[in-house]
Amino acid sequence: MPAHLPLLAPSEGAVCCGTVTGSVISVEDAERTARVFKALGDPTRVRLLSLIAASADGEACICDLTEPVGLSQPTVSHHMKQLVDAGLATREQRGRWAYYRVVTDALGAASQTLRP
Repeated sequence: MPAHLPLLAPSEGAVCCGTVTGSVISVEDAERTARVFKALGDPTRVRLLSLIAASADGEACICDLTEPVGLSQPTVSHHMKQLVDAGLATREQRGRWAYYRVVTDALGAASQTLRP
């Protein structure tokens, strides 16, 4: 199953799998959920999501993310790839720059899997 698939059913806006404490989830759902939490396990990635979400128009260019986290553009790009692959952000190429948006539904779905 591709890493970029969201935790939500596209038309329903609901979690596609059971909760970790409420029922046994499938292997695929466990792997997908683990990818999300693995991506969130790095403080730089959490900060990047926060920076993007807090931006005026809800998106940020990769060029605007390097200075706030104090990392080089290739390193920030690597972190952003992890977030995109986990389904937590989207990427749009505009000329030479990549722009990112947070997938807020994916954050909600991930937290839902921990609820009883």
